[in-house]
Amino acid sequence: MIGALRNNNFLRQNLKLYNLRANKPMGVCKSIILPYNIYHRSFGTTKETLYKKDKPDHTKQQSINNKEYYLSQTNNFLTKMKINLRWLLKKSMKPFNIDDMSAFVSVFLWTHLTMILLWTTGFFSLIILLLNTVMAQDYLATKFGEIITNNNSSNMLIVFENAILPDLKSGKIVFQNVFVSKRPRDKKENKVIKASHLEAARRAEYALQSQQKIYLPVIFDPKFKEGNYTQYDLTIKELEVSLSFKKWFQGRGLIEEMSISGIRGVVDRTNVQWKEGDDPRNYLNVKQPGDFEINNFKMNDVLFTLYPPDGLRPFKVSIYTCELEKLRQQWFFFDFLNANFISGKYDGSLFTVNKRYNSSGKRVTSWRVDNLNIDNLNGGVEGPFSWITSGKVDMIGDIKIKNKYKNKAGMNWLFSKDDNQEPFKPRHFWKRALYQWQQHLNEEYESQELELNYYLKLHNVHAEVPIINDNLNIWNSALIRPIVSYINNNNTYIQISCDVVKPVSDFDGSWTIYDSTLYDDLNEKVFEALQEFVIDEERRSLRLKKIGFWSLQLVLQVILMSLGNIA
Repeated sequence: MIGALRNNNFLRQNLKLYNLRANKPMGVCKSIILPYNIYHRSFGTTKETLYKKDKPDHTKQQSINNKEYYLSQTNNFLTKMKINLRWLLKKSMKPFNIDDMSAFVSVFLWTHLTMILLWTTGFFSLIILLLNTVMAQDYLATKFGEIITNNNSSNMLIVFENAILPDLKSGKIVFQNVFVSKRPRDKKENKVIKASHLEAARRAEYALQSQQKIYLPVIFDPKFKEGNYTQYDLTIKELEVSLSFKKWFQGRGLIEEMSISGIRGVVDRTNVQWKEGDDPRNYLNVKQPGDFEINNFKMNDVLFTLYPPDGLRPFKVSIYTCELEKLRQQWFFFDFLNANFISGKYDGSLFTVNKRYNSSGKRVTSWRVDNLNIDNLNGGVEGPFSWITSGKVDMIGDIKIKNKYKNKAGMNWLFSKDDNQEPFKPRHFWKRALYQWQQHLNEEYESQELELNYYLKLHNVHAEVPIINDNLNIWNSALIRPIVSYINNNNTYIQISCDVVKPVSDFDGSWTIYDSTLYDDLNEKVFEALQEFVIDEERRSLRLKKIGFWSLQLVLQVILMSLGNIA
């Protein structure tokens, strides 16, 4: 029986093989299946156990493709970490091919590019954390300082005493104990270094000594140009910045926000000189890609000593709090005029700048300076302020910006160009985009005007007649003596009010009140106001004379009539 079953099984396998080769449907003879059924019922054997073929063992292959299998084969920590990393990246232990490497490079580049675009400060913070070791601190401080400050001046020195500390919670990069100096120095000297505050003080002292030895003998030489700029030595306790790749790509600088606290030092303007007949407009800032445009600027706890030019006495300048919505290199003075809030002390005189709403509901910027020495206004200038030699002055000003053109049609007509004139188009795409954006801003500012309501209060002033020069015409020279006489006769209290209207485009590239010509406009308005005072005084004097003569005539008539009645 068993032999027959074996033969039937052999025949069954041959039939299967034959049918497979002939592509015929599987068929099995009943004579073969019948003995199988008899054997199955007799001995209880299943079909699976009887006809089980020699199939490959997949359990071993599945165990090889299992991460736990490889982890169980080793006890080394580094090997296990390598297995986990490979399994995380590829889900297999096969070696990496070219497609895998290209995918890794693409993910790496796109991840960093996205991080730079969306989280620029965090990206630089991670770089600082990775590279901020003892050996790399000097190099990191040097390169990062050059990137942040855009230090192209060969006369500026920046010293970092402490390491750069990224603050991941606030999303800013913190600099502590920074020394900034701008003095005539060797061009080969490093401009950004990492050292202690003693080293910074030594460098500042050396710069001062070198300046006195080298530049003082030739300070009146017309060829002398090296030291003819504002020089300073300042220490900053803490400096916080946040970065923006988008602004840098647009050519507006890398810094998004900045906060400065604890500034101490000296600002030296003793070497600043002007040529005779020089125009302050020649020193306007020229717009360049990379000029800083800070969106949120804050500064507090500032104290420095200012040394003015022309031998004037030095004095202290302090800023308690300063908050600016924007601080742009191209609109530096204009942004300070429109500050959100500033409070401080200038030569012992308190000053404040704040935003408020006037009676018509418009937002204006109010300036106020109390009890300022007049010598801070008459040094090295011409006009009515230069005639006043002593006294105090209070200044109040309200600044508001208004549109110059009410309709866009007139504005477009004004800014239309000749059809035959071909506009300037930079070759590079990003420069062309920056140029178009700057042209849009220029047109926007050209359509606006700055209106300043200015109030001046003079206390206990004394004036002197200036030396007549070629800059004064005959009519102005004839009015100087009456104006000086009026000031000296009413020296206890003189109040002057005037209005100044200027196009906002005059502040493009301006850093001071002089190169924006705002000081000249104020001087002219003050002169006109004093001129009106003198004319009113003369009219009043003439009126009093007429009234006195009429009164005397009336008295004489009464006397004569009385004498006639007596007679």
